[in-house]
Amino acid sequence: MHNPSTFDSPHAAPARSTWLRFASPALFYPLAGRMIPFLGAGAALFAAAGLYTGLVVAPVDSQQGEVYRILFIHVAAAWMSMFLYLVMAGYAALGLIFNTRLSFMMMRALAPTGAIFTFLTLWTGALWGKPTWGTWWVWDARLTSELILLFLYLGFMALQAATDDTQRADRGGAILLLAGVVNVPIIYFSVQWWSTLHQGASINLTTAPSMARIMVTAMLLMVAAFWLYSAAVALARVRGIIAEREPGAVQKIGGQIGGGQPGAPAGGSRRGARTEAP
Repeated sequence: MHNPSTFDSPHAAPARSTWLRFASPALFYPLAGRMIPFLGAGAALFAAAGLYTGLVVAPVDSQQGEVYRILFIHVAAAWMSMFLYLVMAGYAALGLIFNTRLSFMMMRALAPTGAIFTFLTLWTGALWGKPTWGTWWVWDARLTSELILLFLYLGFMALQAATDDTQRADRGGAILLLAGVVNVPIIYFSVQWWSTLHQGASINLTTAPSMARIMVTAMLLMVAAFWLYSAAVALARVRGIIAEREPGAVQKIGGQIGGGQPGAPAGGSRRGARTEAP
């Protein structure tokens, strides 16, 4: 007879700490659903405030003119492209070390958003580079390493789609992510390590910003908007992954919310009602 672990059961042992209980996909699924509307609303509010501040309130740059306003999206997207990759790599390490199913699911859920932000970084960079540098693209160290980051995202998603064996895809994708982590510091420090056309960082933790305060405010608002958007979309996507991989757990939660008996499948169907232990 199957003896489900405390991670699989919606009624985890009271001795287990609250946050650790949500490592169970069955418990995380309804929590994610409750968080998505708040994260989405926050992303919309911060995006509206950031775009208004950057496009309307912020003054014209004395050197670049109006074209510099692209940077409010470009810089925020670039930060998120690197940040999301590091978060994915963190989930990959947790999945490989502790064999936690939710870690692999979150790793997979974040990949499309990271790829979108990386593409947005390259696209807005080209739009800014044409009037500023006189060309759409140069094989600059920063641009080339960011392009490699896009290939890492695309390679990870291709590897996930290449096989129906989820365990094999998860472990192969995790190894690829961890191997590609070395590219992130190369992106960030490339303007310091090599002579490049790309300008240095306008904001860092050691010196005062080189931009006007209102410009920094607009940029940080866009970073917050992109972060909240990434969280909302990733949670929505991971719910779909949980429903695909562990339909029994989702049906069990749905039956309880709908007033059914604990463990009874939703909709009267018993298909997929059993949940295997990790």
